[in-house]
Amino acid sequence: MAARAGAGPAVIPPYFGQWESADCIADIITGTLKAEEDPLWAASGARDAAEYAEWADHLCGVACLRMALGARGIAPPRAFDLARELTGRGGYVVRPDGSIRGLIYAPAATWLREAHGIAAEVRVDVPAEDIPSLLADRGMFIASVHPAVRRPETEPPARGGHLVLVFGTAEEKLRFHNPSGHDAASQTDARLAVDAFARFYAGRGIWLPG
Repeated sequence: MAARAGAGPAVIPPYFGQWESADCIADIITGTLKAEEDPLWAASGARDAAEYAEWADHLCGVACLRMALGARGIAPPRAFDLARELTGRGGYVVRPDGSIRGLIYAPAATWLREAHGIAAEVRVDVPAEDIPSLLADRGMFIASVHPAVRRPETEPPARGGHLVLVFGTAEEKLRFHNPSGHDAASQTDARLAVDAFARFYAGRGIWLPG
């Protein structure tokens, strides 16, 4: 699938991390700071700090959806308000042992269509080199990657397990926001060559056509 010409300039979405304090993400990831100590946790809509700490590690998909809404000029709901809505639709599943499964793509895509009239499709078996064509005419792609994508010089142990919002290209590189980036450069408008991105990418995600 070749990229189409004339896609127009990318709209840079607002950035949302899966934790509320973007400047605390590195410390939360390393364990230097407990998630419940995030000074902005209450802005997430969580009932308490314990709920925030339990769920925030699973909210990369929620962050991507919020960023996608912002790129379309729609004020996004708070992170936990959206997580609860998606849980009611099957987008997250709390297992009997208390573990959390999700984001599940199909209910999230249905929510985008039904709640906001945004075309959204679950896509699988999409090679990394085909992603630029999905971004034509200001399309976006919520892509499954390994969380180590925040440090692209590393070799990931697997592919997938985390979601980022890919929203454009520049100089043959994919441009994306990463909800668990450890610093500003890896959070907002991160850029990776397609072949480098492919090392982390699981070949699936949610496409939002332009």
